[in-house]
Amino acid sequence: MKVAFFDIDSWSSPYIKRAFPGAILIEDRLSLENVYNHKDTQILSTFHTSDLSRVVLEKLPHLKLAAIRATGYNNVDMQYCAKSNVIVCNVPTYGRRTVAEHAFGLILTLTRKLYTAIDRVKKDGKFNIIGLQGTDLFGKTIGIVGLGEIGTSMLKIAKGFGMDVLIYTRTQDPTLAQEMDFEYAQDLDDLLGRSDIITLHLPLNEHTQHTINAKNIQNIKKGAYLINTARGGLIETEAILQALEEEILAGVGLDVLENEVEFQEEADLLSSHVRAKIDYENLVLDHVLIKHEKVVVTPHNAFNSNEARLKILTTSFENIHNFLDGKPQNVVTA
Repeated sequence: MKVAFFDIDSWSSPYIKRAFPGAILIEDRLSLENVYNHKDTQILSTFHTSDLSRVVLEKLPHLKLAAIRATGYNNVDMQYCAKSNVIVCNVPTYGRRTVAEHAFGLILTLTRKLYTAIDRVKKDGKFNIIGLQGTDLFGKTIGIVGLGEIGTSMLKIAKGFGMDVLIYTRTQDPTLAQEMDFEYAQDLDDLLGRSDIITLHLPLNEHTQHTINAKNIQNIKKGAYLINTARGGLIETEAILQALEEEILAGVGLDVLENEVEFQEEADLLSSHVRAKIDYENLVLDHVLIKHEKVVVTPHNAFNSNEARLKILTTSFENIHNFLDGKPQNVVTA
C-alpha cells in the first residue's frame, strides 16, 4: 500500500524510513492545497493539525487508514470516514510519566534552589552555599489538583519521596485512596490551605479557567510552592504576582504561561505548522513572570522526552502494521 507521513521533521524522519522504507515523507501538513499531490495515498499518518475534513478526504479516494500521531482526532471528519470505510487510529497516551517527572524537576529546582546554585557556579564562579539552604520533600504534603493519568503518576512519584498526598478531583474513589495511601481534600480551598506544594493537572475549559485566582490565592498555605505543567490559563497571572509580593508563595514553577497560544495537545507542538503560529519571542518579552527571582519557567517542554516522542511514533507504526495484518488497534469512532 502507498503510505504517506505528513508534517515530519528531521528527528522523526530516520525512524519512519527504517519502519517504512517505501513511505513518502512530506514536511508540510496535509491540506486542501497539497492533497492533490497525494491522491493515490492509501495510508496516511499526520499530527492532529492536518486538515482531514470531508473536502480534503474526498480527494483521497483510495484512503484506507488515517493514523493520527496524537491523542486528539477532532480534525477528522469521522462520519465521512465511517461512511467511506476509512479506519482512524490514534495514540491514546504518550507522556503521562514524562510530564510528571518534569513537574518534579520543577519542584526540586525550587525547593533545593538548583537554578540559583547552578547559575552561581557557572556565571559568577562562586563555590559557596550561602543562601542556598533548601527544604526536603520527605514528610511534606503535596496537593495534586486533578487525578487523571498525569496526576496519578505524580501521586506515585510523591509516595516514592515519602510525601503525604492530598488530592482534589471531581470524582472520589475511597478504595483507591486506601490502596494508594492518599487523602481526598474536602474542596480546593482545603487543599490550598494544607499543601506545602500545589501542582495542577487539569484540562483547560470554562470550568477550570483561573482555578487559581486572586480570591483563593489568599487561602494558600504560607510558604507553599505552586507548579503548573498543564495549561497556562489555569492560573491568573496577577494572582501569582500578588502571592509572591505578599510572600504567600515561596516559589512558582511553570511550564506554561497564561497568554500562551492554546492548542489541542502537546503533540501539536511537534508540528512545524503550530510552532510557526506561536510568537514565542514576544510571549517571553511581554510576560511579567519570566524574570521574577522566585519563578522558574520552562518553554512548554514537559512532554518532550525521547521516550514520549518515540511512544508517539512507535504506537503509530504499530497502528499501521496491525492494520496491514488485519488486526487494527487504537481505533477511534465518531
